[in-house]
Amino acid sequence: MTEDEKTKKWKALRVRGLRQRWIVNTIMPVLVLLVLIVTLFSAGVSSYYYSSVRDGLEKQAQAMAGAFNDYFMTSYTEYYQMAVQTIDSFEDKSRIELQFIDSTGSIQTSTSGLKAGTFPGTNDIRQAIQDGEMRPYQGRDPETGENILSVSYPLMFNGKVVGVMRLVTSLRAVNRQIIMAVMAILAVAVICMALVVISNLLFINNVVEPVAVVTEAAKRISAGSYGIRIENKYSDELGELVDNINDMSLKIGRNEKMKQEFISSVSHELRTPLTAINGWGETILEDPTGDPEQLRRGIRIILNESRRLSTMVEELLEFSKMEDGHFTLRIEEVDLQAEFEDAIFTYRELFRQEGIELEYRTGTTELPMIQGDPERLKQVFCNVLDNAAKHGGSGKRISTSVTREVNDAVVRVRDYGPGIPEAELPFIKQKFYKGSSKARGSGIGLAVCDEIIKLHNGTFTIENAVGGGAEVTIRLPIQA
Repeated sequence: MTEDEKTKKWKALRVRGLRQRWIVNTIMPVLVLLVLIVTLFSAGVSSYYYSSVRDGLEKQAQAMAGAFNDYFMTSYTEYYQMAVQTIDSFEDKSRIELQFIDSTGSIQTSTSGLKAGTFPGTNDIRQAIQDGEMRPYQGRDPETGENILSVSYPLMFNGKVVGVMRLVTSLRAVNRQIIMAVMAILAVAVICMALVVISNLLFINNVVEPVAVVTEAAKRISAGSYGIRIENKYSDELGELVDNINDMSLKIGRNEKMKQEFISSVSHELRTPLTAINGWGETILEDPTGDPEQLRRGIRIILNESRRLSTMVEELLEFSKMEDGHFTLRIEEVDLQAEFEDAIFTYRELFRQEGIELEYRTGTTELPMIQGDPERLKQVFCNVLDNAAKHGGSGKRISTSVTREVNDAVVRVRDYGPGIPEAELPFIKQKFYKGSSKARGSGIGLAVCDEIIKLHNGTFTIENAVGGGAEVTIRLPIQA
């Protein structure tokens, strides 16, 4: 089996699994609810129909037996004659059987022509004779096996039960009506279930297929195809997901490109000073003349390149700490102005040798002490001054200031070089980003500075200044 076939099979299994989970979690509760509704409806309809038939028989038996007990139970002869007349004149004999039963439980006469002496044998007859009260019965007829409903009402003479009037009806028609009602509600339930299934299948298909596409794209991204994009044909949450995937792919591709550029740049940056150090080391070692001027020149170059290597290694270590989440501060009271002036003092002579004038001014208001890490803040100041010289040194002038603005201490460093292209400004603080600048550097110094200032609850911004050049503004909150 090829890799494409395995991928398609795995995708099909995953989609089918998602569809099955969706059906189980969505359709099964609806199915259970519909089954419960149909069951309760069937029970309710059956109870309603059976209760209605039983109530009708009971009322009819009570009326007829009441008349017998009140008017025709003066003698057995009169009772039997009225029973025969009632059987003959009974109008509902087509749907209800009327029976007169003696105290032993045997039939005396009935509308169905049952033979006298026959014993129906149902519980309602026996209980009516024993208790002297009306009793119903629902179940199978012992003689015919038919499903019936009957009501037995006792006939009294001198306070004793001498017989029973019994009304019997078949439940065939009632059961047919119940079945029709249940079938109707069952048909409605099936239609509802079909609509639910169809709508859910349509919905899950509209969800699963896009998810499969997004998953496949995410898999390709994880395999290294950075920067790929998915065609967005959706306007709902799926569309938002596709946009996020595309944005993630674009950012990963950009970061991967910057990382490759960073590795290439760092390799070049490390190779250049190492080459100079090795070259001058060999030159000094093999110089037979021992010229002091040549020796000092070589040692100065070796020291400068060593410092540059140390700075790059420090930046890499700081970046590693940032990535691992171990970048921390040692907070204490800091004289921000004194720390900035130390950085100015450190770089002023170096800049002068390169023909760059470093200007410094302070505000009229004295800056109070702030809470911060002095080493980290000085690292930021030195990095910003070094960047100003590298990228804007062509302007031969750098202006700096430290002032208080409301509740912030503000440090500004401006060069008078060519400035930063507008298209590069949003990315200038991103790690590994060097843009179009040809100046040496790892591309992570400004990212480290931004992180340090954020940890001090401050802001670090870089903008193009009016009149040319770039300006870095550092704002740090002053503790009240």
